[in-house]
Amino acid sequence: MRFCYPAARRGDVVEDLFGFPVADPYRWLEDGRDPDVRDWAAAQDRLFQACRAGWSERETWASSVDETSSFGVSDSPMVRGQVMFLAEQRPEDEQRRLLVIDAEGNRRVLLDPAAIDPSGRTGPYAWWPSREGERVAVQLEVAERPGSDITVLDARTGDTVDGPLPRTRNTSLAWLPGGDAFYYVSRVPDEDLAPGDTRLQRRVRLHRIGTPWRADPVVFGGEDAPDDYYGLTVSADGRHLAVTAMSGPASPNDVHVAALTDPEAPSFTRIVDRHTVRARVLPRFLTDGDLLLVTDHEAPCGRVCRARRQDTDPASWRTLVAEDPTAPLDECLVLDDPALPRPLLLLARAREGISAVTVHDLATGRPLTRLPLPGAGVVSSLRANLPHGRYAWFGYCDPTTPPTIYRYDPVRGTTERETGATTAGPAPGIHSRSVRYPARDGTEITLFLFTPDGRDDGPRPTLLYGYGSFGMPMRPWFFPLAAAWVGAGGAYAVACVRGGGEAGQHWHEAGRGPYKQRAISDFNDAAAWLIDTGRTSPGRLVSYGQSGGGLLVTAAAVQRPDLYAAVIAAGPLCDMVRYERFGLGHTWTEEFGTASRPEQLRWLLGYSPYHNVTPGTPYPAFLLAGAVTDLQTGEAHVTKMCAALQHATGGDRPILMRREPDTAHAASPASKERALTADLLAFAGEYTGLSPKRPTTRPYESDEEAG
Repeated sequence: MRFCYPAARRGDVVEDLFGFPVADPYRWLEDGRDPDVRDWAAAQDRLFQACRAGWSERETWASSVDETSSFGVSDSPMVRGQVMFLAEQRPEDEQRRLLVIDAEGNRRVLLDPAAIDPSGRTGPYAWWPSREGERVAVQLEVAERPGSDITVLDARTGDTVDGPLPRTRNTSLAWLPGGDAFYYVSRVPDEDLAPGDTRLQRRVRLHRIGTPWRADPVVFGGEDAPDDYYGLTVSADGRHLAVTAMSGPASPNDVHVAALTDPEAPSFTRIVDRHTVRARVLPRFLTDGDLLLVTDHEAPCGRVCRARRQDTDPASWRTLVAEDPTAPLDECLVLDDPALPRPLLLLARAREGISAVTVHDLATGRPLTRLPLPGAGVVSSLRANLPHGRYAWFGYCDPTTPPTIYRYDPVRGTTERETGATTAGPAPGIHSRSVRYPARDGTEITLFLFTPDGRDDGPRPTLLYGYGSFGMPMRPWFFPLAAAWVGAGGAYAVACVRGGGEAGQHWHEAGRGPYKQRAISDFNDAAAWLIDTGRTSPGRLVSYGQSGGGLLVTAAAVQRPDLYAAVIAAGPLCDMVRYERFGLGHTWTEEFGTASRPEQLRWLLGYSPYHNVTPGTPYPAFLLAGAVTDLQTGEAHVTKMCAALQHATGGDRPILMRREPDTAHAASPASKERALTADLLAFAGEYTGLSPKRPTTRPYESDEEAG
């Protein structure tokens, strides 16, 4: 059937950008406050609801999502003194609750967001316990609001002792010993900015408990770097502060170190200059006064070095643990409690997406042992108790195992599940393995395959997922969406395209900036490989991406619409000429490029999905999902791409827009997340023929078990 779409006028906006005539017929849709835009969007809402009402198995998919959703504790605990802080989410909770567990194992709810906001839109975005465990700074975030507040709670009573400190979104926070002061990052108040200044204007400030936030002195940051991101680290003795500064989420960074002789006016020395070193360098203070540096400088897969605090020349850094070119370094942790025979260094690396944790002598880097893991899965969130690490905690998951917390005791040499952290949720029978497929230029790309039985007796209805931006690596995690899809008999595939971090910084560089087209081609090559090998067919293949992955799948489908039955893009980037004007886009130019430079505009126009939509093309079914208020990417990408595709498509499959009010780019209330997942699965099932009413129930073994 052909769909009757809400009318969207096509404007005559054509800009001359460095000699390129760039048409933008739906520029008017960028103003979400315009009554015409609101009316058009409301009509799109009605169209989506009408189509969804025809998806007969949507409620069955919703039940599958409820069964496969993981509840319990997903992040490792923070242990300070004798107190453990951890977040837990029960099936009935919209947001995580913050718990404290004392030395006797008594559990107590410290912060319940439902008591603050019964609507479920408010939740704890981050929390930082003081070193002694007596106080905790909590950042609360309301989904669709641009600001976030920090509130300081008494860990014994839950009473508020300070705050709120406003404008702290995307902050870092570091306590000073004693729990009476901390450094944090906040934006300059609007009233102190020049009219029309939309830059982030972050500053590092010192806050003393009980003083007005307006009186907090700025200790770092200024007009010379208005959009920098800052990371903060204070030494265990409270005598030194390190500040990392970077221009984007995955950019090279500066490192500045200062002695805290005067905590309100530290004098910084820049020991790493991002413009000369051109690498990421993460510093940690060691008890002997040296710095531990985790870096990809001259080591694309990461290495660990020691340096003196005053060393400004990378040539003086001493490598403790060298790069492993086949296993990128994910995380690093120091255990230096006096009770240990020697200070230890723990490293988590991933080879072909599978994690390994090794233990080294901190003084020499010599390997000592390798931690036993429950299976071939993913380790995350390495954490130790502070101020001096005695134990290490980490999260573990794999395609059949929801996130589970483990504790490593180096004295006993044991790795056991943390009894204080509960984990709920089923472990469905999913067979997982990694394969390699060739990109068109001959490069071998890793593809994770999740299937219900391990056989390649396709073609199966298949969901193909990808991201390919900011050096973010894909891993064989536990996905509730994948568990529900595979449980119904489908296949789920994850393409580790260039632009991600699966093979280190070189892999990222190979798919960013002028090379972004490689990531898009890699994704289409994954689709073609799945089809050519008989695992699926164009009528049974759905692509799926979120945020930067939404850019990937929309660009891929615009270039090769013949490969896909349907496309799901959640919170995508689509207009790459104007993306810098929306959300945080102006901080991502190092990743994608900028339209303000002719050569880079040429890159962007080459793959920008919105600018490459071709009239008369039989496009796949599209579901463009996004928050009404998207503070990350901006909501205009969804509306403009939807209008362009609806106007152009020559096919009979729908182009739909799913808007979500009262949410944000991520971290929505749990019920809304599950509802979104059910809609995505119902849409994918509708256009591939996969039914959740005939689930796969036979348990299957993994490659490791079979081998």
